[in-house]
Amino acid sequence: MGYTYKQEFIRFMVANGVLKFGQFTLKSGRLAPYFINTGNYKTGKQLAKLGQYYAACIMENHLEAETLVGPAYKGIPLSVATAIALNNEYDKELNYCFDRKEVKDHGEGGLFVGKQLVDGEKVILIEDVMTSGKALREILPKLEATAKVQVVGMIISVDRQEKALNSELSAVSEAKKEFDIDVYSVVTMNDIIEAIEEGVVDGKEHLEAMYAYRKTYGAN
Repeated sequence: MGYTYKQEFIRFMVANGVLKFGQFTLKSGRLAPYFINTGNYKTGKQLAKLGQYYAACIMENHLEAETLVGPAYKGIPLSVATAIALNNEYDKELNYCFDRKEVKDHGEGGLFVGKQLVDGEKVILIEDVMTSGKALREILPKLEATAKVQVVGMIISVDRQEKALNSELSAVSEAKKEFDIDVYSVVTMNDIIEAIEEGVVDGKEHLEAMYAYRKTYGAN
């Protein structure tokens, strides 16, 4: 059976123990029928595949940029892997950079390692997941303090499509409202539900719980 890159990514997450189904108490206190733990990515092989999925998402959404920015710390390896995949898979050579936690006051100095950003540069932010928009709130002031870049989008692995604790909007929708930045995900929670329904991954016994959770906490 031929799978789309989104379906392959869902299978990849399940195979590597990143996406699990069952009953899980989240940090928010919600009882969820699924759990995503990106901390289970830990090998070079996994990272290479992640870069391919992120690159496919960028290409599918026709995002044009000069530089990938990986917010420290999880965004660092992801931005590097994505840059490599764009070069190897699509013959697209993009720069990459990542922020320092503290400004370096010697050597080349500055807030960023890698490509030194300039005014007018188009950049794509690369992150693993978005829960509260914290990564955006931390990276945007650093970008603004460095150069007047244009953020053409942000790529994350999974959009939970879930209401925030104090809002009817999802984290992705909040990012658009607050920062006017479009966030693109490799897959959404709806994609994961469809993958179970279609037998792409096992877990049909969890579908009713998935439906109920989406009905209660799902955001448009």
